[in-house]
Amino acid sequence: MGRAALASEQVGQLFVESRRGRDRLEYTEYGAGDAWVVLVPPLLVPRRVHAHTARTLAAHGLHVLVLDPLGHGRSDRPADPLSYSVSAFAAQVVALLDHVGAARAVVGGSAIGANVALEVAVTAPERVAGLLLDGPVLDNALGVQLGVLTPVLATARLAPLAISAARLVTRPVPRRVLPEWLALGLDTLDVRPGPVAAAVHGVLFGRLAPASAERAAITAPTLVLARPADPFHRAADAAMVAAEISGATLERAEAPLEWRRRPERLDLVVTRFARDCTRPGRRSRHTRSS
Repeated sequence: MGRAALASEQVGQLFVESRRGRDRLEYTEYGAGDAWVVLVPPLLVPRRVHAHTARTLAAHGLHVLVLDPLGHGRSDRPADPLSYSVSAFAAQVVALLDHVGAARAVVGGSAIGANVALEVAVTAPERVAGLLLDGPVLDNALGVQLGVLTPVLATARLAPLAISAARLVTRPVPRRVLPEWLALGLDTLDVRPGPVAAAVHGVLFGRLAPASAERAAITAPTLVLARPADPFHRAADAAMVAAEISGATLERAEAPLEWRRRPERLDLVVTRFARDCTRPGRRSRHTRSS
């Protein structure tokens, strides 16, 4: 598609109603125009994980929003488990679209972020121009995810000093001198035990993803990225949801971390998909009635 010019970037915020009154959410906006894309990060990971993808999409004419859902990155982090769930994160995506005045967008995410995108497609199908699902966490990866997240929850609840100590050690390290993946890891560790425990508790004990029958009713154009040999984001889950959604495209990565370490090929696939979904005159059908 050739080299495109760099797009503008700016940080924004919005406020959403919550049990506490109002919560502040932060996002980064890349580019401009009416061809909208929203990206959601994995659970507990800051939004900068999608910075490269957002810049690539914006450089090719797309208007990209990358959200820190509640409990992530620079958004508010209440220590209340009832504030967190995949459904709540999906409602925050819709609130972001309302905030910027976007009628529809390609909604995407990685890992639990992909589950959030699915939830948006089920609960607000009229807002979804397309779905980008990178390594969704469904039946096949659930056991491994529980094996990872349960100790995180237990540590945050029973040994909070361990979480606090990791934060104290990693927070002073200057991010600009580090490789991007290491800086992102340190940002992920910059958390307090109470909000971490609350976020993991809320997600694990809430609705993790729409049911299979609900996923099968989605008719938005869908691109699913499968990660080979990744036990945390099983390729079988990606293949399953791609088979459930009529007309979905399954793109298999050539290596587990291809989109992070060698992103050029998948950047091209994702950019073409998003541009096709948002081209003028394109209209996707909404969720089918049962």
